[in-house]
Amino acid sequence: MIKIKVLFISFLILSIDIFAQLSPFSYNLSEDGRYFSKINSGNPVSNSITDIITIGDTVWLGTSRGVSVSFDRGENWTNFYGTSPFGNDNISTIGYYHGTFWAATATTVEATGGQEVPAGTGLKYTTDNGITWTSIPQPVDAEDDTVEVYGINLLRALPVTVTEQNLTFDIAFTPGTVWITSFASGLRKSTDMGQTWQRVVLPPDFLNSVSPEDTLDFCLSPVPGTFCAEGNLNYRAFSIIAIDDTTLYAGTANGINKSTDNGISWVKFNHQNQDEPVSGNFITALGYNDFSNTVWAATWKAEEPDEYYGVSSSSNGGESWQTFLKDERTHNFGFKNYDVIAATDNGAFRSTNGGRSWILPNSIVDGSSGISLKTIVFYSADTEGNTVWLGSDDGLARLQETGLWKGPWKVYFASQPLKTENETYAYPNPFSPRQEQLKIKYSTGGKDASVTIRIYDFGMNYVRTLIQNAPRNRTLEGVPDFWDGKDDAGNVVPNGVYLYRVDVDSNQPLFGKIIVMQ
Repeated sequence: MIKIKVLFISFLILSIDIFAQLSPFSYNLSEDGRYFSKINSGNPVSNSITDIITIGDTVWLGTSRGVSVSFDRGENWTNFYGTSPFGNDNISTIGYYHGTFWAATATTVEATGGQEVPAGTGLKYTTDNGITWTSIPQPVDAEDDTVEVYGINLLRALPVTVTEQNLTFDIAFTPGTVWITSFASGLRKSTDMGQTWQRVVLPPDFLNSVSPEDTLDFCLSPVPGTFCAEGNLNYRAFSIIAIDDTTLYAGTANGINKSTDNGISWVKFNHQNQDEPVSGNFITALGYNDFSNTVWAATWKAEEPDEYYGVSSSSNGGESWQTFLKDERTHNFGFKNYDVIAATDNGAFRSTNGGRSWILPNSIVDGSSGISLKTIVFYSADTEGNTVWLGSDDGLARLQETGLWKGPWKVYFASQPLKTENETYAYPNPFSPRQEQLKIKYSTGGKDASVTIRIYDFGMNYVRTLIQNAPRNRTLEGVPDFWDGKDDAGNVVPNGVYLYRVDVDSNQPLFGKIIVMQ
């Protein structure tokens, strides 16, 4: 099995897909307090797909609107958004180990001064494919939990007593142990399925290694303050992978930490302490390819001026690194045999030769519907056999691969079904043409029809014809057509209110309102 743990949460801000369309949900609570609930659908309920895990025919998704799962390679989906124990929270990471699926949840809360900040809302796991769930509160410390025993040392430790900035970014597993990372709480582990959590001691910024036999004097704190005069970037943890029963790699804002004794002692690799280093010290994602025995890291620029955004890989256990895709901000990795896929802000880059060259898919077009995935921002990737999955900020794509980036694609969009055939709506609404495409949904009653869609400004002045007498076959659940926010001359329209008109054959035209906001 290929091991990969992934991350999509920015340094301090949790991204929320506020425009995704919702479907109704229901749930029940069992007598023993465990949660069981699910809603079946033809699509996931979010278009922001931040994490993907595939096991055989099963596909698990972490999204901005909860967990979704398919047991038939994407033909049908079970969604848990709006149900207990998930509620309306985002998924900050997912993980799978020996039949148990885990998901960490998060939301935004208002902090002092009115600023919105991310906050962890706990972890959930299921051992029966989502029939029942066990919910665990976000780990926090007691106020008097100010000392950490590490070998011969008693180290000062900042107690993290709140969930603000304390959300789980990544998760990994070794036998009997669950590992999680957090900006505020650093790296932690549990040996009792999340009932209790212990701090994990990593090297502070001024040391390249720690061992219980060392004589040490520093404070476990990610930020300076009244409790600890010094703060350590290496205690701001973001990514974690386990490549075997005892070997772990943990990514922080100060580099990559490696342990070969199941998290007891650690050595740190960063841009400053090696001759062939990573490109940058802010490690947003880690992956491991079993075929090539290679560690891959999304290595973002942290604080030093000579650092840069890129992808870094090591085939010798971190002793040296090669760097690729300079200036790309990578969120995630996927692997297919020896190939690596890097999900970035500028596409899903794929290398078949260890990073020496990279190839993007030419286009992602659903062979059945003709709908294409318009975005270039990708958050996640995974494969199973010849099936390749890509998660973006605006939809999910599946490729049944017959050659490199070749084969039939299926594109999934989350949207509310139409109530009647005489209805239309557009989403996201408001929308920004510089960031996304507007989707216009309508129905032809499941029959072949000739469709024309035109855009007008609020004074009913003509702006653009999107399609004219185009053959379409749309159902209430069907896929939309698109507007890129441009007029007939190719110029992005100014902010304001716009109207669109949908003509289906000679039927009464349908109208809808659009708000453009950039």
